[in-house]
Amino acid sequence: MNIQQIKYIVALDRLRNFARAAEACDVSQPTLSAMVQKLEEELDVSIFERTNKTVTTTAAGVRIIQQAKRSLMELDRIGEIVSEEKGLIEGHFRLSVGPTIAPYILPKFIRHYRESYPSVTLSIQEMKTNNALDALLSGEIDAVIAIADNFREGVLEIPLYTERFYVYLAESCWRKLPTFKPENLEHENMWIMKDAQCMLDSAFSFCKAANKREQNEARFDYAEHEQARPKVKARAKGNHIYEAGSIDTLIRIVDENGGFTIIPEMHLPFLTDKQRENIRKIEGNYLSQRRVSLYIKDDYIRQRMLNTIVDTLKAFMPKGMMGEGILKYGIKL
Repeated sequence: MNIQQIKYIVALDRLRNFARAAEACDVSQPTLSAMVQKLEEELDVSIFERTNKTVTTTAAGVRIIQQAKRSLMELDRIGEIVSEEKGLIEGHFRLSVGPTIAPYILPKFIRHYRESYPSVTLSIQEMKTNNALDALLSGEIDAVIAIADNFREGVLEIPLYTERFYVYLAESCWRKLPTFKPENLEHENMWIMKDAQCMLDSAFSFCKAANKREQNEARFDYAEHEQARPKVKARAKGNHIYEAGSIDTLIRIVDENGGFTIIPEMHLPFLTDKQRENIRKIEGNYLSQRRVSLYIKDDYIRQRMLNTIVDTLKAFMPKGMMGEGILKYGIKL
């Protein structure tokens, strides 16, 4: 058994196709097939069941693959230790970013990161938090940027920044009031991103004083279905349901149909001058912010690599969002 064989069976288990696994491992398909078969003969056990169309992992193979992944992660740590000792920032770094965060940080993040760390091969995926934490624990990615307070055994959470929410009003919806109370809006349609839990929480908190019964009904409706992409749903008047995949669409719904919505601070630069006249701060004792954190495995050791994220965010994040501690000291493992 050798390291290459371990990499081959892990790739084949993930891709379930010899040709794709060989491409991922940068070898020919006959080479990968022969090496996998040789390993099975050496272990005297079938790791995969093969047909003309499919490749599936056997029960014994599942346990072998689990150990193989752990072994590869430990081998990777040797290189990480050497890089840290030498003060090098290089290699492959795999990052996941939540879909409600990615539109606001990724465009500038990628540009600044590539300019500052050309020796790092950066891979970024947009993933929902639960899927991202699963991938983190299995070693498929190195770090996750997501909404705070997602606890997992074996995962360390590091606060990155805090972002305020604002109310976006239709022109016909109390537009001329510089400040207002939630009860001002109790008879207006509220539009929110169904799968953006942080915005749901803010919206429910904001509307609590206005109409607790409707809030509870809305909470039940929002929890009814779980879909893969963000949704927008009407609260209060009528029984129509609308779906959209972005806050831009949400704002256009408000502009055309009236009512209001909750949007994050980093969306403000995307508004037109006219739309910015419809922005109001959320006043009072309501949940009106979201905290964003960095998640890593609790035994992760690449401190310098993690601080490339912090230093990149510092280059473009609005002033006051990142905490004084992380701005001054960065991440300490």
